[in-house]
Amino acid sequence: MTGTTPPAFTGQDYAARMARAARDAAAAGLAGLLVTPGPDLEWLCGYRPTAITERLTLLVLAPDSEPRLLVPVLERPDAEAAPGAGALRLSDWRDGENPYTAAAGLLRHDGRYGVSDSTWSLHLLELQEAVPLTKYRPLTYALPMLRAVKDEHELARLASAGAAADATYGDILSVRFAGRRETEVAADLARLLREHGHSQVDFTVVGSGPNGANPHHEAGERVIVTGDMVVLDFGGLKDGYGSDTTRTVHVGEPTDEEREVHDIVRTAQQAAFEAVRPGVACQEIDRVARAVIRDAGFGEYFIHRTGHGIGVTTHEPPYMVEGEQQPLVPGMCFSIEPGIYLPGRFGVRVEDIVTCTDDAGRRLNTTPHAMAVVE
Repeated sequence: MTGTTPPAFTGQDYAARMARAARDAAAAGLAGLLVTPGPDLEWLCGYRPTAITERLTLLVLAPDSEPRLLVPVLERPDAEAAPGAGALRLSDWRDGENPYTAAAGLLRHDGRYGVSDSTWSLHLLELQEAVPLTKYRPLTYALPMLRAVKDEHELARLASAGAAADATYGDILSVRFAGRRETEVAADLARLLREHGHSQVDFTVVGSGPNGANPHHEAGERVIVTGDMVVLDFGGLKDGYGSDTTRTVHVGEPTDEEREVHDIVRTAQQAAFEAVRPGVACQEIDRVARAVIRDAGFGEYFIHRTGHGIGVTTHEPPYMVEGEQQPLVPGMCFSIEPGIYLPGRFGVRVEDIVTCTDDAGRRLNTTPHAMAVVE
């Protein structure tokens, strides 16, 4: 197993997060935040319901009142045991009662609220019915920086997750690729991630040969053969924080063309990394990587954004993409993952998780970028 178990977040940590979220909501012109089960709820108060069902669970954060958590009465003991429970006021509702009537009493009748992206439409529509003058905006747009800036303890967990993913990559290079199905190599990746401390595996992409030209190909029944380029993109959660890395390997010796394409992607990834510093707009990281690939004549084959944020989920705001003008801030963590995808032939992607420091960027993945040759 890679790394040691970090200390748990304290009630004070969660109280500070909820207080900051309420202040940020006010600064954004919101009456408050409405948070239902999902990553935002867990990050804000440490509560993760045992089962997410049609029963309403709702955290209400407003700048002029203490945090309130409304839960089904049968789940109250679990909510009371959450590490952030001491910093909020709990109330409950029983089966047979209307939970939205109870929730309405916690809202300003004409308030404009930020709502967690994972909120079920069932709950949002019923809240609108119960408090018809309220308005709602998803948190991705209302407060895109809510979880974007990590403190030192979060950064340590992300670094540990990155090191575990790196160890997984080091181990996968010794397994046999030729003659095996993509799904078999993907199973090896999942096993290795868990052996190196991951509690959750989110994805194990193995895109061999022409499958590598599909950025969202995961793993299929195709048998890998000598001469294949293979895209390996894998990650998950370790100690509650995400890993996500991509390396592209080759089965047997690559051709000059394959080396050239891989080198272009490596150069683009390095250029984008060197552009990281506070105050630079997220879209600039995308522009830098894209310019390298475009100038090499492969611009039309780079068909996705350059990166995404990472934290308690493996994909979250901010996004390194054209139009995202949010400036980088120390503590932000995100992927840099340019790629070239030649339809029907092969693909190449190289990805690291990077954090913005006070004056530059720091990689949380440190395995070599050179194309490894596997058997």
